[in-house]
Amino acid sequence: MIDTSTHATRAEFYSSPEWRRLRDAVIERDHHECQWCKAEGKVTTDRDTVLEVDHIKTVEEHPECAYDMNNMRTLCKDCHNKRHQRFNYKPHGPRKQNKWATDERW
Repeated sequence: MIDTSTHATRAEFYSSPEWRRLRDAVIERDHHECQWCKAEGKVTTDRDTVLEVDHIKTVEEHPECAYDMNNMRTLCKDCHNKRHQRFNYKPHGPRKQNKWATDERW
């Protein structure tokens, strides 16, 4: 089992040759497509954006699953950020109703 308790040890894991080979194998297995986009009927490939390999059970919480391909999926950068609630993907409340939505337009 690998040590993933610190940022430095996780960085070492993600820069290892073993991880890079496994990452390439997962992307190949998933046909170079984002699996969340695919589930929504969209096609997002490495020709469109950056693809990343996501650990379904996170490496920080489940280091024993770090090299388990059944615990991995290919996601585009946007979906991976949504999954980890990074950047602008924090949940927001309902959108405000447009007060002009039912107004007649001439």
